[in-house]
Amino acid sequence: MKSISTSEGEILRVERLNLVFQVMPHPFWSWRDAFTQAVRNPLEVLLAEPDRLHILKDVSFTLRQGDRVGLLGVNGTGKTSLCRCIAGIYAPTSGGVVMNGRLRAIFDTAVGIQPELTGIENARLLAELIYPESDYDRERLVSEATEFSELGKFLDVPYRLYSNGMQARLCLSLISSRPCDLLILDEVFDGADAFFREKISARILKMISASGAVLFVSHGADQIRRVCNRLIVLADGHVVHDGDVESGLALYERSGARKDFSF
Repeated sequence: MKSISTSEGEILRVERLNLVFQVMPHPFWSWRDAFTQAVRNPLEVLLAEPDRLHILKDVSFTLRQGDRVGLLGVNGTGKTSLCRCIAGIYAPTSGGVVMNGRLRAIFDTAVGIQPELTGIENARLLAELIYPESDYDRERLVSEATEFSELGKFLDVPYRLYSNGMQARLCLSLISSRPCDLLILDEVFDGADAFFREKISARILKMISASGAVLFVSHGADQIRRVCNRLIVLADGHVVHDGDVESGLALYERSGARKDFSF
């Protein structure tokens, strides 16, 4: 990852970021198919060049203290890939990412879950994964989050027996426990039952408010309006809008209606 300098007060800078995936051109369904193709066209198989999928194309933006930035785009435009580059999960093909402060990225509320363990055991495991910093009292954090989840006696039941709503209650209660300098949230409001959704939404909004800057991935216009003071819209790997929330939503909705949202 290329290092770049940041201006004072910036929490994140992304500069001319490109992400390219190499994909082999012969996705054989079986060894028999592979062998047959190799016999028929050995040179083609041996000399085949991998296809290039250019996922992100010269993406640049900055986040400062107080920015609550929505990230919007149709499926396949690179939203999650961009967040994973920022979080250090993917290495950009070119360009740079610089973070000033502590980052927490939540892509899957069930990451790290062990279905055979009980709810309380998984809560402790999640706390270790999500809050590795030594300045947190994890046992206190787990106690507070599990009480908030209202799962009661079900905390001693194996996680594999939980309903989808119960799973969401446990995981969302844990991930919404503490703020940080940069918070990346990818579709985290999904999954909770209707009775718990309002309660957990208020808790997550409180965490967002207490964090330095937020990158919020969602397809919900109402959620973006409620959370964000700025909107970035991606299309075909490019940033096509970075600014006012309503203008960005209007661009997204017009382009989505035409089904030709490309750059």
